[in-house]
Amino acid sequence: MNSPKKHPSKNPVSRRSFLTTLSASSAGLLALPISPSKANTITEAPRSAPLEWRNKQAGMKYRKLGRTGMMISEVLNGGDPVRKGKTRPVEIAMERGLNYLDMAPAYGNGECEETYAKIIDSSSKREKVFMTTKVSGFTGVRSQLYRDIYDGLPSGKQEEILKKAWEIRAERGVDKPGYFLTYWPGQQKSNDPSFLANAMVEEYGHKVDGSQAFKDKIKTSVEGSLKRTKTDYFDILMCPHGANCAEEVQVPEINETFDELKKEGKVRYLGVSSHNDPAGVLRAAADTGKYDVVMCAYNVINGGYLEDAIRHAYDNGVGVIAMKVAMAVATHHEAIKPIPNWRIEKVNRIVPGEMKAPVKAYLWALQNPKLTAVISNLWDETFINDNFSVVGKKVELQPG
Repeated sequence: MNSPKKHPSKNPVSRRSFLTTLSASSAGLLALPISPSKANTITEAPRSAPLEWRNKQAGMKYRKLGRTGMMISEVLNGGDPVRKGKTRPVEIAMERGLNYLDMAPAYGNGECEETYAKIIDSSSKREKVFMTTKVSGFTGVRSQLYRDIYDGLPSGKQEEILKKAWEIRAERGVDKPGYFLTYWPGQQKSNDPSFLANAMVEEYGHKVDGSQAFKDKIKTSVEGSLKRTKTDYFDILMCPHGANCAEEVQVPEINETFDELKKEGKVRYLGVSSHNDPAGVLRAAADTGKYDVVMCAYNVINGGYLEDAIRHAYDNGVGVIAMKVAMAVATHHEAIKPIPNWRIEKVNRIVPGEMKAPVKAYLWALQNPKLTAVISNLWDETFINDNFSVVGKKVELQPG
C-alpha cells in the first residue's frame, strides 16, 4: 500500500436580497474571468498511477479514480449518517465491497471522523479502504480576509463592490433554475461572501495573496482530522470543502501546503468538493493541473450543465465523483421539503423499471462512463440494499 427544462425556483435570488445578505454577513460563488497571473492551464495531463485495489469483493463493481489509479467502489459512503452508535451500516457495506469512506470535520463537529476511528480500528482494516477528508471552512478564510478590507472602505466604495458582485453573479447564471438546486437550508446565502471576494480580487487581491491564514487553516484542519480518525494519512484531502467558485481552487497556498503535507506522508492526492457552480469549479480544478479528484453536485436535474466539464476533467486525468445525486429527488432536510414532483416524474421517465426515485437517480448517474462513482448516504441496511442494487447495472435511458 502506498501510504506515503426550466422550472420555477423555490428560492429566487433578487439583487436586493443579495445585497442585504452581503452587507450583513461575513461568512463563504462563482468564478470571475481568470486573470493571467492566476491562470494555470494544463499542457499535458499528469501520468496515471498504477491501479490500486482495496477490499475487492465479488458483488461490487469498481472504477478507476482518474490518474490516482485507485479502484473505488461505484457506490461510496457519505459521512452524514456516520455518528457514534451507528457503526454497523458502514461495517455491513464494507463486507459487501465498499472501499471508500468520505468525511469532514464539519460533519457532526468531528463526530463523523471520530466514529470512523472506531470502525477502522486496526491497520488491516485501514488497508481495506480509501479515506477522504476535507478542509471545512477554507472558503470562509478567503472570504473573511476580503471582508476585513471591505469593512474599512467608505460606503460609496462598498456599494460599488456590491454592485459588481451582483453583476458577476448574474452574468454567470449560477442561480439558473435547473443548475442551482437547494440541497440544504440557507445554501444560496453561502455563495454571497465568495462573490464579494471575487468582486474585490482585481483591486485588493495583493493584500490577500500569500496570507499565512490559508496555510494555517489547512494544516490545523488536517492535524485535527488525523487525530480524530487515528490514522496516519488520508488518501485524498479535499480543499476547499464546498468550493463556490474557480478562484477558490486557485489559491496558491493550497498547492504549496498540500505538497508539504504530502512530503510528510499525511496526504496522497488533492481533491475539492463543490455544490454551487459545480461545472465551473470542476473545469477550473482540472485546469490547474494540481487537482486529482473533484466531488461535485451532479444529478438528473442539473446534469446537462455538467457534461462538458466532466468530459474535460476525464480527458485530463481527473477523477469525478458525483454527490447530491439522490438529493435532487429526495431529501432528509425538513425545511426544504417537499421535493417538487416534476423532478420525481422526470427521473421516472428517464430510468425505466420499478425502483425508488433515489435509486433511479444513482442508476442514471452511473450510466456516465466518465464518472467514477456516486456518494451515497447509507443510513441503514435498507439503504445499503437499495443503493448497492445499482452497481454494475446498465439500462437504456429514455428521453426526459
